Amino acid sequence: MEIIDIEKIKGTDREVEAEGGQWISRRMLLKKDGMGFSMHETIIKAGTKTHIHYQNHLEAVYCVAGNGKIEDLDTGEVHEIHDGILYSLNNHDEHYLYGGTEDMRLICVFNPPITGREHHDENGVYPLIED
Repeated sequence: MEIIDIEKIKGTDREVEAEGGQWISRRMLLKKDGMGFSMHETIIKAGTKTHIHYQNHLEAVYCVAGNGKIEDLDTGEVHEIHDGILYSLNNHDEHYLYGGTEDMRLICVFNPPITGREHHDENGVYPLIED
């Protein structure tokens, strides 16, 4: 059993911030933790826009606070996100994620798990890093 305190992740190499300041990701479980998935707490800053296209990973995202929107770039559909909404990127969906009127707190699960060294490239993609 492992107990992980989000407060002890802050300020470590498991806390990653977007170059443009749109989000902060606190990587609670990584590939090296051996769970078969990774789990993160991500804060999307209010009023921001992030292009994401996970071509190498599937992601499920559960909102526990705040608000925002997700725009599916294939269909043009826009969905409101708020506390209690889960969305899954089960088709490697290319999208924009918008921060709303307040910071949005998300719990994210990735499969395959990330290593913690990934950063979005110019196309919004995380590379697939094999250790």
